[in-house]
Amino acid sequence: MLGFRSTMMLENLHEHINKLLNLNSPAPLLLLFLICIFSYIFITKRSRKVFLVDFACYKPPDTQMCSKEKFIDRFKIYGNSNETSIEFMRKLLGRSGLGEKTYMPSYLMRDPPDVSLVEQRNEVESVMFGAVDLLLEKTGVNTQDIGIVIVTSTILNVVPSLADMIVNRYKLRENVLIYNLTSMGCSAGIRAIGFTQKLLQVHPNTYALLVSPENTMQMIYRGNERSKLFLNFPLRVGGAAVLLSNRPSDHDKAKYQLIHTVHTHTASLDRSYQSIYEEEDPVGIGGVTITKDLLAVAVEAVETNIHALGPLVLPISEKTRYLANYFVRHFHLADVKPYVPNFKKAIEHVFPHVGTKPVLDEFEKNLGFNEADVEASRMNLYRFGNTCSASVWYALSYGEAKGRIKKGDNLWQIAFGSGFKCSSAVWRALKTVNGDDKRNPWKDEIKNFPVDVRHIQTFSELFEPTKKK
Repeated sequence: MLGFRSTMMLENLHEHINKLLNLNSPAPLLLLFLICIFSYIFITKRSRKVFLVDFACYKPPDTQMCSKEKFIDRFKIYGNSNETSIEFMRKLLGRSGLGEKTYMPSYLMRDPPDVSLVEQRNEVESVMFGAVDLLLEKTGVNTQDIGIVIVTSTILNVVPSLADMIVNRYKLRENVLIYNLTSMGCSAGIRAIGFTQKLLQVHPNTYALLVSPENTMQMIYRGNERSKLFLNFPLRVGGAAVLLSNRPSDHDKAKYQLIHTVHTHTASLDRSYQSIYEEEDPVGIGGVTITKDLLAVAVEAVETNIHALGPLVLPISEKTRYLANYFVRHFHLADVKPYVPNFKKAIEHVFPHVGTKPVLDEFEKNLGFNEADVEASRMNLYRFGNTCSASVWYALSYGEAKGRIKKGDNLWQIAFGSGFKCSSAVWRALKTVNGDDKRNPWKDEIKNFPVDVRHIQTFSELFEPTKKK
């Protein structure tokens, strides 16, 4: 009797399984759906952590140091601008927030300047290799363990690519993944962080090398159109190299862990798309046009990015205040200003891209930050100028040199640029970073900072007003 009942149970189970596997029944679809849900939860919970092992910033030799007046003198030799344009540039440089020790390409400092492609290659190689050599020295990583290489450059695009130069110089392995990101503006470096984060989820036990050199010569405008002269003065030579890892064994030696990346893009709006635009002037001289909308576009792009980042990092109290404010304004229940969330309740350090002095001023004024919050970026602009994608790393180096980064601190890098694009990366410090690293670009002079730049008059009046708050 027991054997008969056992046989019946097995037959019933077999019949039940056959029904589940019957493609004419909705049960298989439900089963597959549940499997997908549980698989997603399992994979999400087991997503690979991404660590920033270390980074390095290139400091050019003193022979490339260029004061504001020296830049004007060199530009008179290199450019074709008339005296009115020269005086306009001199005025902008005086109100730029740049100091007297930024760096220009070595070939611009020669008599006569040599702007050949050979020299441009040499210049970008010196920046990239200088930063990577320093990074390899700091980390001791075996180059054969590097599985991903990403190079970002604002405008320089050569064949072989900049990423190929890295592979050739360091004899990386044949199956290394390489990506060359050009013409993506100053946010490209942080965008590359988000891209690498995704790559490291599918390539286990891997190091990723990110390199962001800045080559300024192709963006120097030699004509007389004022809207194209703006980029001549803030951009300077510099570069950074960053080593990311998904190896669990790197947790104890890494400086930071990547917590969030957020990327937003407003190029669907014509005024955003056209705010920084490369084109020729009426007489055929190439340059990058900066429109009067730039400040407004930059603030709006940053706000869009912050709104996307807020729900990921803000505490419940700040989310509640923001939603309540939005509800009141949306239904016109009261005449109140938009509530700017207090990110300092979730973030200990913020490192915005330097842009120019007017951009930093707007960032501080419109987005709820104070003078101390943007100190590192202001000093970065003063000492090194706008080094595009690398600027957020020089700013972080400043925070490290000051001994401000403590274990458990949350750090926020935010960069914005042509398109118009904005990207954020939030990191958590895995250790207290002392300020005695001799390879830090600020090490020999950090005691001289901060310097007071509040007396420097800006030139924001040359742009359209940002939107009212």
